[in-house]
Amino acid sequence: MPKIKAGVIVFPGTNCDMDTYYALKQTMGCEVDSVWYETKTLRKYQLIVIPGGFSYGDYLRAGALARFSPVMEALREYTAKKGLVLGICNGFQILLEAMMLPGAMQRNDTLKFICKDVQVRVERNDTPFTLLYKKGDRIQIPIAHAQGNYYGSGQTLASLEEQNQIVFRYCDASGNTTEQSNPNGSLHNIAGLCNNETTILAMMPHPERASDSTLGNDEGRKIFLSIKKALA
Repeated sequence: MPKIKAGVIVFPGTNCDMDTYYALKQTMGCEVDSVWYETKTLRKYQLIVIPGGFSYGDYLRAGALARFSPVMEALREYTAKKGLVLGICNGFQILLEAMMLPGAMQRNDTLKFICKDVQVRVERNDTPFTLLYKKGDRIQIPIAHAQGNYYGSGQTLASLEEQNQIVFRYCDASGNTTEQSNPNGSLHNIAGLCNNETTILAMMPHPERASDSTLGNDEGRKIFLSIKKALA
């Protein structure tokens, strides 16, 4: 069987691209390319990942400048043909700024950068990214962000709930979505969203940092293995 071909988009300031490259190559056995932000076509890939990091130094807002890069037009073309996209941390912020998912990111409610392990609950296991989890599974996974406080209007939040687009929520060790378990103030404890077609997943936690037991945590590994199963 031919290897899955994946591309990791790299903007000026991106700093989690090699972590993501490693996870795709080692966990999924992908052929992986680093895709520079000036790239104008993504047609040869079966999976595109927008990694974490500080694209353009997070000037103005996180993701605000990256959305104007040439590769984003290529990404729109790619997603129109139902290509799979995983946006991690800054990738989530970029997808929101590009209006490829609804809502926006604000500063964490503590107004501080947060870097720690958190618990998230799997809300859906019928997406290409979560096939190997069970609905309700609780996983421990790292976050590292200053602007991870998800915001949407009342209408947006109602639509997300109605359309079942919330894939991950911050929770406590028992799986309860409490105010205390919410690290950044995200409305409805949102940690990850998908589009209606479930071809795009955006999440603030970093599964690439929890993809191998040698990292001390492999609870995010099933995200990559789910993608591999979906593409197979």
